[in-house]
Amino acid sequence: MFVIVFVDNLEEKSMSGNNQLGVLKALDVAKTQLYHFTAIIIAGMGFFTDAYDLFSIALVTKLLGRIYYHKVGAEKPGTLPPEVAAAVNGVALCGTLMGQLFFGWLGDKLGRKKVYGITLIMMVVCSVASGLSFGNNSKGVMTTLCFFRFWLGVGIGGDYPLSATIMSEYANKKTRGGFIAAVFAMQGFGILAGGIVALVLSSIFDYQFPSPIYSVDPYASTVPQADYLWRIILMIGALPAAMTYYWRMKMPETARYTALVSRNIKLAAQDMSKVLQVDLKADKEIAENKATDPKLNYGLFSKEFLKRHGLPLLGTTSTWFLLDIAFYSQNLFEKDIFSAIGWIPKAATMNAMHEVYKIARAQTLISLFSTIPGYWFTVLFIDIMGRFAIQIMGFFFMTVFMFALALPYDHWIKPDNRIGFIIIFSLTFFFANFGPNVTTFVVPAEIFPARLRSTCHGISAAAGKAGAIVGAFGFLYAAQSKDKNKTDAGYPPGIGVKNSLIMLGVINFVGMLMTFLVPESKGKSLEELSGENVNDETASSKASLSRRN
Repeated sequence: MFVIVFVDNLEEKSMSGNNQLGVLKALDVAKTQLYHFTAIIIAGMGFFTDAYDLFSIALVTKLLGRIYYHKVGAEKPGTLPPEVAAAVNGVALCGTLMGQLFFGWLGDKLGRKKVYGITLIMMVVCSVASGLSFGNNSKGVMTTLCFFRFWLGVGIGGDYPLSATIMSEYANKKTRGGFIAAVFAMQGFGILAGGIVALVLSSIFDYQFPSPIYSVDPYASTVPQADYLWRIILMIGALPAAMTYYWRMKMPETARYTALVSRNIKLAAQDMSKVLQVDLKADKEIAENKATDPKLNYGLFSKEFLKRHGLPLLGTTSTWFLLDIAFYSQNLFEKDIFSAIGWIPKAATMNAMHEVYKIARAQTLISLFSTIPGYWFTVLFIDIMGRFAIQIMGFFFMTVFMFALALPYDHWIKPDNRIGFIIIFSLTFFFANFGPNVTTFVVPAEIFPARLRSTCHGISAAAGKAGAIVGAFGFLYAAQSKDKNKTDAGYPPGIGVKNSLIMLGVINFVGMLMTFLVPESKGKSLEELSGENVNDETASSKASLSRRN
């Protein structure tokens, strides 16, 4: 049953005494409905695929080394050369950075919906193509694998600003943080799914094609069928994205984009009438006033933008950059850390399938008992505690636990103490996700104007991926032993795992300090946060630079 609501009667007076469009007010005060959860699933499955594709490569890099870089007579199984390992691990992150900038900008120019399907198609096609990498030699396979993973990254990158912005603009202000966080929390299930898929498939392959361990028969320890295993693991990432394409195309454009950027209040009211089951009658007078107000039409590179949003943008970019150095270092190279402390056996004591299984087991356990709970703690508490408190808390405990691992590192590597190391290492993941890994995604989708929201989120996310690239490339070399006789093949001596962990602890501490530049957005309308319902300069500056309550 429809309720008739006149938009001019839904005008909201903000704290500074200014108007908000009624159709947007209706969204802000709407009760949680089925469409909210539908939007979470549709947007969230993109992030499920994102996480599966980005982190599944860590499960198969050791296998790729065994298959394509085996050296006859070597005491250890083959490993990817440093430059190849860096490319395989980092090329998708480079593509993601480009996708975040380009599709973030395009989402503001063309609309969220028009661009949303393109990113999903790219993810599906390139996930499949990654598993179909061409050639029989190492150069051909690695070149085509990196090519397709780069474009996969571009599609994944586009999903960041678009999904965050769409969920932010659909949500009510009371539970907006939880809804955006729930979309991002699907990453945890994507990481878990990657681990489970690798566990199941490696077990099946090991049962069907048994082989000796490397130290017994180096060549036979990697069966020819292993070349199918890594390909299947990567290709399965296309399935969840493909399943949601139809529903993405059915979603209407967000009312905030239609009303504030396209300036079609009538269409915005019609679209939201269907979504909210409320008959909204648009009054264009307020919208026309906003459209002609020069103070609300500034560009990204204008002095007005710098004045209103410069410090918050610095806060969102710097915190995301610093977080991802630590977060991606831990995620992409947790297998190396676990090998260093002995939780994953030495490679020569396993065949190829056993090694994939052990690495996948470690990732699955960490995601199940640490990563996923952290994500959903944030979903539950973000609209109660606020974004600022959760981010500060997360960075603080990440710093504490990283130093707790690093300073007594020689204690933790003893066999009797490995369980303690794993518990503390898991807690760093928990507080990354019940902390800045989620809040750095949420806040940029809330505090910037509608016409620049997707662009600014893309810039913030791209800064994060720049940090991820630093982590992926830097940690690969930094974590190598100081003793050149103990480094992985082809790598120069590094600073060791202990000093690398100390560096990550310092980075987390700096991230905590930079959080003070980020405004609190809990319980406020998007227009109040961005200054789009403000008519006088003083009030707008106050709204855009508001801090914690």
